[in-house]
Amino acid sequence: MTERCRCGWAKGELDVIYHDTEWGVPVHDDRQLFEFLILEGAQAGLSWSTVLKKRAHYREVFDQFDIAKIAAYDASKVEALLADPGIIRNRLKVQAAIGNARATLEVQAKYGSLDAFLWQFVQGTPQINHRLSLAEVPAKTALSDQMSKTLLKHGFKFVGSTICYAFMQAVGMVNDHVVDCFRHAELLSDSPIVVK
Repeated sequence: MTERCRCGWAKGELDVIYHDTEWGVPVHDDRQLFEFLILEGAQAGLSWSTVLKKRAHYREVFDQFDIAKIAAYDASKVEALLADPGIIRNRLKVQAAIGNARATLEVQAKYGSLDAFLWQFVQGTPQINHRLSLAEVPAKTALSDQMSKTLLKHGFKFVGSTICYAFMQAVGMVNDHVVDCFRHAELLSDSPIVVK
């Protein structure tokens, strides 16, 4: 049996599972969107593989990414999280997760949902790219610049343009699977917008 062609970054077992089942699949659930936003921020300066290894524990200690619960975390919870080797123990990132939960509650009150707020950047429809190789995939785009500026204006932290673009790729706002990857074609049917 021939090995399926995948994006070159999917090497380890967790990477392959994530690539084949999640990366680039449109997400419209507020809790899942929030989870990806926090995990992409936590990844800053590290590899996504590191985050994937810690993801199950993140879900456990961050109350399954319940936005309202995280928004209510106090200083003692911050200290407990920083003492936990199962997560990335960076004070600024932990505090950003809590601040981002509070900012998300405000966004939900104003826009109806985090989903509506975030997907407006692509007019609610995934953008399809046709990258021939990983070398063609940018670290950020004009759209991720715009998303970053808007999120920062709404009080979010660890949402620079590069983090925002990785987030957009993860939650299916853009399809950045390379064209010879089997997932590129699989995701095409639900995504009519084509971007060169």
